[in-house]
Amino acid sequence: MEYLKSVLGIRVVYGDGEIVGVPNYIHARYRLQEVSLDGKKAVFVYPKTELEAIDVIKKHLKRIQETTEASAILVLDHLTCRQKQYLLRDHIPFVVDGKQIYLPFMAVYLQQRADSEKPEITEILPSAQLLFLYYVYHGCGELLTSDAAEALVFTATSISRASRQLEDLGLVQTKKRGVQKVVYSEKNPRELFEAAKGYLVNPVKRTIYVPKAEIREKLLMSGYLALSEYSMLNPPAVECYAAKSITAWGKNASGRLQNSEDQCAVELWRYDPGKLSNGESVDRLSLALALREDTDERIEEAVEEMLADVWREIDGKRN
Repeated sequence: MEYLKSVLGIRVVYGDGEIVGVPNYIHARYRLQEVSLDGKKAVFVYPKTELEAIDVIKKHLKRIQETTEASAILVLDHLTCRQKQYLLRDHIPFVVDGKQIYLPFMAVYLQQRADSEKPEITEILPSAQLLFLYYVYHGCGELLTSDAAEALVFTATSISRASRQLEDLGLVQTKKRGVQKVVYSEKNPRELFEAAKGYLVNPVKRTIYVPKAEIREKLLMSGYLALSEYSMLNPPAVECYAAKSITAWGKNASGRLQNSEDQCAVELWRYDPGKLSNGESVDRLSLALALREDTDERIEEAVEEMLADVWREIDGKRN
């Protein structure tokens, strides 16, 4: 990399050996290159798609470092101000060719400029996330906001705010068709979901533990229980369910698991989990977001298996 040498005088020597021992889900997301930076062993990590959520990237780089026993460095073509802030906050090494260098293990930080972006939005609205996921399940393309509002039971104000925020985030575009508003994107569902991961949040706000005898209403399966329905994962010892409100259990709930045989977990969701579900479990994209910080490799593989089914089904409907 001439940029490192010309700016900082760091001599970069590329290795020719294949990096082994790294899980397939890492190779699917990144191209890895062994390098030596002034004699210090490192790995250049080139993302194959849009950057995922920073917490996910951090977990992947940690796995690469543990396997290779070398510093893992993201190598990017571009970087927004928001992404740069998150990378710096979590001390994640990166190089944007011709623009920025951040190598904390070598005490190096050089900034020339970051790519421009719209004013920062601190957190996506629950209604906007619901609309976005509904749009992805719809297969992208064009979607009338009036149809989405009817399906999601949104008011005119709610659907307007939600679609406007998705447009402000650069995730979709909108246009008028007569008096109707149309949401559209050129990306396919998988590409759009990957591009949006930095904005999408965990739908679970809080988890409580409730005596099983107190569950008198039909709740959607969530967590590992739902994942076991969508993949080959074995069912967990503690059942888990999703709810849009947890006030019904009041004093009978506890913040920690006390008895795995008598209690089950109930998650309080940011939005009604039933609005995207078409079965007995929460929808799969929301579930993937709820579990994306899980570091268990078995869970990661099960989520990947589940998402692969989602993309196959959506692509089948689009074709």
